[in-house]
Amino acid sequence: MNTANWLKAIGFVIGSIPTLAGAALAVIYDSGDTQPIAPFLDEFESAETTVPQRPVIHPPQLGAADPASLLPIRSPDLTPGLVQPKIHDRPFARPLFLIGSDGLSRQWLLEHRGRLKEIGAVGMLVQADTLDDLQAIAELAAGLSVMPASASDIAKALGLSHYPVLITPHGIEQ
Repeated sequence: MNTANWLKAIGFVIGSIPTLAGAALAVIYDSGDTQPIAPFLDEFESAETTVPQRPVIHPPQLGAADPASLLPIRSPDLTPGLVQPKIHDRPFARPLFLIGSDGLSRQWLLEHRGRLKEIGAVGMLVQADTLDDLQAIAELAAGLSVMPASASDIAKALGLSHYPVLITPHGIEQ
């Protein structure tokens, strides 16, 4: 097809578009659930214009991302105190330490922070009452991963009643 004929064909197609746009629609298949489109089109064609109202902006609900929503953190079966070292056969892939926001836990964290980092331990803050408690532990942890959570199930499984404690793949120590 030469260029002249090709341009004539394109002109015919372009010239037919307005005619095709006004053509009646043909129903190819009707399942019986077909709904008329007219009520939907009426919404677009209504002459009445309404001014959209400004949406009411509510503060975001942060859920667990809001530290205050986590408080108080409790592990009823655990209290601060001395822990006797013992061997266990539980398969912990990574060392885990349990601490509270009490003075004994804070002192223990300061004394053992270097070793905890060295062995790649992760921590659970098992007792805290205020945002200040969370902040103080975060500052003392200085880069250690410490998650606020109850440790009642872990304590029960390992026969623990006190914290602070370090749980390694081989044993329990303070």
